[in-house]
Amino acid sequence: MDKRQENGLIFIAVVSLVATLGSLYFSEARGFIPCTLCWYQRIFMYPIVLIAGIGLFQRNAQIALTTAIFSIIGGSLSLYHYGIQKLRFLSDSAPSCGIVPCTGQYINYLGFITIPFLALIAFILIAITSILMLKWQKETK
Repeated sequence: MDKRQENGLIFIAVVSLVATLGSLYFSEARGFIPCTLCWYQRIFMYPIVLIAGIGLFQRNAQIALTTAIFSIIGGSLSLYHYGIQKLRFLSDSAPSCGIVPCTGQYINYLGFITIPFLALIAFILIAITSILMLKWQKETK
């Protein structure tokens, strides 16, 4: 594993850890109850912390494919969730999410930064880094 791949693993581990701790902060410290779509996004983000951590420990950049898949699926959920929060035509037909509506916005910094937006940024950063790592692996073969 070369230095680029090692740095990529570190970056993925840090981004996913910050996203995980951020979601736990919002739910546990601030008391925001996650909606159903938030839970699905967590299902795809939380394992990335473990996967990247194990990849770092084992010095195994092959985990990039797994983190790419998890981040693309999680990012798609985040994009949809952000869309139903911000786009009228999507929010009007949004499915019921249980106790907490998925269209609700606990935070709305600068008029566009919501919790699904933050998750989307993390998933995008992880996906781009994972794809770059896959490219670097092909170059070194």
